[in-house]
Amino acid sequence: MADTVYQQLRGHLHHLKLTAIADQLAPALEAAERDKPPYTQFLADLLTHEVQAVEQRRLQGRLRFAKLPARKTLEQFDFTAQPNLDRRLVEDLATLRFIEDRANALLIGPPGVGKTMLATILGHRAVEAGYRVYYTTAADLVARTSRAALEGRWATTMRFWNGPQLLIIDELGYLPMPGEAASHLFQVISRRYEHGSIVLTTNRGIADWGAIFEDTTVAAAILDRLLHHATVLSITGDSYRMRAHRDAINALRPAITGGEFS
Repeated sequence: MADTVYQQLRGHLHHLKLTAIADQLAPALEAAERDKPPYTQFLADLLTHEVQAVEQRRLQGRLRFAKLPARKTLEQFDFTAQPNLDRRLVEDLATLRFIEDRANALLIGPPGVGKTMLATILGHRAVEAGYRVYYTTAADLVARTSRAALEGRWATTMRFWNGPQLLIIDELGYLPMPGEAASHLFQVISRRYEHGSIVLTTNRGIADWGAIFEDTTVAAAILDRLLHHATVLSITGDSYRMRAHRDAINALRPAITGGEFS
């Protein structure tokens, strides 16, 4: 009889998709026989397993949707290599308060100084905090909007870009965005204005944005919406990759000058 009730209970749990409780049921019953916890504590412990499993599945779903580069943490960022970067501003962004405020972050600096890493750090922190995040490069964004316009899916794709609570647009400025491309980026940013947050990385200073879009009017309109509620981080240090390259050469120099490679 007991086995029948146990099987019925497992069947009910699977029917209700409470799979974590079903998996924990046997060891939980054994522990209950031994420790005799109150009924409410027994139930609370089982439900805790289910809640944790649901939260983990939701986290994995948000990560899959976000398309973020590999996870990095703020502790991994080398602030000593970028002495001009305002660490307090970075740490304030890492609280994610700017997402609640529907504000933006603009990360400006030459290639290799850690802009994408910082954007990725913020993205992962936001995902782990329960926010819906999406990562894209600027070039991929305008390519997708251009395809959508040609295929008659403009309204659908605009709803997509407007959906995430945080949209990360990486690598603006590496390729020019004339005409239609600039217009598409403007419309994405305009629709998100005071609705959802953007973290944007660029290798071009604000004064040079006219060169990106070949139209100072579009550049000014985009900047107007991005900067209205924004934190601007300017990173002017050395490239991490170039510094690593120099360190490797310097490490080899004693061996070379000592004749090992002669």
